[in-house]
Amino acid sequence: LMDAVMLQLSRARNRLTTPATLTLPEIASSGLTKMFTPALPPDILVNFYINLNKLCLTVYQLHVLQPSTTKNFKPAGGSVLHNPGAMFEFGSQRYEVSHVHKVECVVPWLNDALVFFTVSLQLCQQLKDKISVFSSYWNYRPY
Repeated sequence: LMDAVMLQLSRARNRLTTPATLTLPEIASSGLTKMFTPALPPDILVNFYINLNKLCLTVYQLHVLQPSTTKNFKPAGGSVLHNPGAMFEFGSQRYEVSHVHKVECVVPWLNDALVFFTVSLQLCQQLKDKISVFSSYWNYRPY
């Protein structure tokens, strides 16, 4: 049970310290762009993520690549932040990132959350160590 709790605490802490790397098609299909009212233009992608104590918003402005383009199409891999020039295919259309805009907002309590996750992991490990010491006594049978 303690291993399962520690795994979830570790995942939560890692999510704060290391944002998920996503490909541009994953961002396009994530639904973040569809949550706005009125709807965003079809040449805009948005991504939100947390990095340490900051909430980050990245807006990608896209350029549709024509099928007859002479540009070599090379799809971009996974990244936290994609640079202009990154290309991807979504649906039956190919796109290139033309502009990237990133804003960050400091959320003070995220620092506290990171500290609490770390302290919780340490306390769980100490409890696990104490339980293992006692369990070794319970398993000891003098003859």
